[in-house]
Amino acid sequence: MLLNVQKIINAPGERIDFQFEMDLSDVDFSGLYPAQDPVVVTGDVRNTAGMLLLQFTAGTVLRSVCDRCLKRFDNPKSVRCEYMLAERVEEESDEIVLLEDGKVDAGELARTAFILEMDSKTLCSEDCKGLCPRCGADLNLGPCSCKKELDPRLAALASLLENK
Repeated sequence: MLLNVQKIINAPGERIDFQFEMDLSDVDFSGLYPAQDPVVVTGDVRNTAGMLLLQFTAGTVLRSVCDRCLKRFDNPKSVRCEYMLAERVEEESDEIVLLEDGKVDAGELARTAFILEMDSKTLCSEDCKGLCPRCGADLNLGPCSCKKELDPRLAALASLLENK
């Protein structure tokens, strides 16, 4: 979404509000497509003391799979970003975005920020116990019936305990 901010460049105290939706359902993230719902972007551009400040929040509910127990769950995700806008800069910076003919592509900024902030590891809960490596039972539902495997380095000590 291109925003034309030309009218507020020389107008301190002015602002432009915006809201739009992005479709990220085609974004492949580790073999999954978690952003099935539209990503809603809400923000504004403000002229504060002669500086243009672009702020926005992008949020949706991601369809995720827990990396420990493989359970599907809804994962609310919200990203907040802030950028300074300038017509020209002396030094390049990640926080300063150059305007092109008084316009900024807020859609591309929001898309990039949202994708970069997606979690590389998703858990259904912080204390998820995962699956048993032997039988595949969900350990969140209770312990499995597998006998614990003994570390081969401690086998000799275990045999001493069995003899008593």
